[in-house]
Amino acid sequence: MRRLRVIRGWKDLADGDRGASLAMGSFDGVHRGHQRVIALAAKAAAELGAPLGVITFDPHQRAYFRPDEPAFRLMKPDQQARALESLGVDVLYVLPFNNLAEMSDREFAAKVLREGLGAAHVAVGFDITFGKDRTGSPAAMAAYGAELGFGVSVAAAVADASGEKFSSTHVREALRDGRPADAAAILGRPFAIEGAVQRGRQLGRKLGYPTANVALTDYVIPRFGVYATRTRLPDGREIPGVANMGVNPTIEGVRAPLLEVWLFDFDEDIYDQVIETDLIAFLRPELKFDGLDAMTVQVMKDAKAARDLLMPEID
Repeated sequence: MRRLRVIRGWKDLADGDRGASLAMGSFDGVHRGHQRVIALAAKAAAELGAPLGVITFDPHQRAYFRPDEPAFRLMKPDQQARALESLGVDVLYVLPFNNLAEMSDREFAAKVLREGLGAAHVAVGFDITFGKDRTGSPAAMAAYGAELGFGVSVAAAVADASGEKFSSTHVREALRDGRPADAAAILGRPFAIEGAVQRGRQLGRKLGYPTANVALTDYVIPRFGVYATRTRLPDGREIPGVANMGVNPTIEGVRAPLLEVWLFDFDEDIYDQVIETDLIAFLRPELKFDGLDAMTVQVMKDAKAARDLLMPEID
């Protein structure tokens, strides 16, 4: 598999970094709807003999226009890059949204897509908006492509059996409601939290269930509670486990929400290592217990439920 190249900006690019067939969008989650846009760009890339590129923006437009809203991201940049690479994307163009917010839709098409990136083709979603005040539309992009000399394709909506359109918003709603399986159905894979393992008070180890604790940072915060999980280690191993998502109200002190993962049948020092944990199934809401003994009894029940789900015995 070819390695993904990441290019920041659109100005003064080398000839070898221009001329791609481009999929354009935020691609937070790289869900099944996003994958259809990328597939259209890939089809055009094959027909034109051009590299396959993806355009995304930093900061995310939502963070730029609504900075005080709760965290909402479904992916960190490294996760997004890996997901795009797995789809055969050659180049990821990360464009600085601060410098684009005041551009008109036509100016964006002419200066960024045509002059800067030398776009051979641009694929967009059916509901895309672009340019100052979000005046650009798929129809406008098609018109600019015809005028400026690049092809345009528009991806139709992708929906489930009930007709519900796949979107990043619906992924976030599913996670906040404690429905990770529904989120996974839209994403095409489980929602995963990636981060460095923090050093805590090691209370879990003293109680018989050592946990790897990871901060949520900019991720959307899923429903507080206990989840069956699978965690990937830096060396590629995948370990089943059970995790608490929340603030652990039984333990005194005010804390930021945290993912605390107990990796089954595992006893290695992974502090400061970056791990990635899939949320597979929601087992129960987060609870406040009368004490550590009661909490430990419930954690053991949770672990059994997770093991039964993730590691069923084979007759």
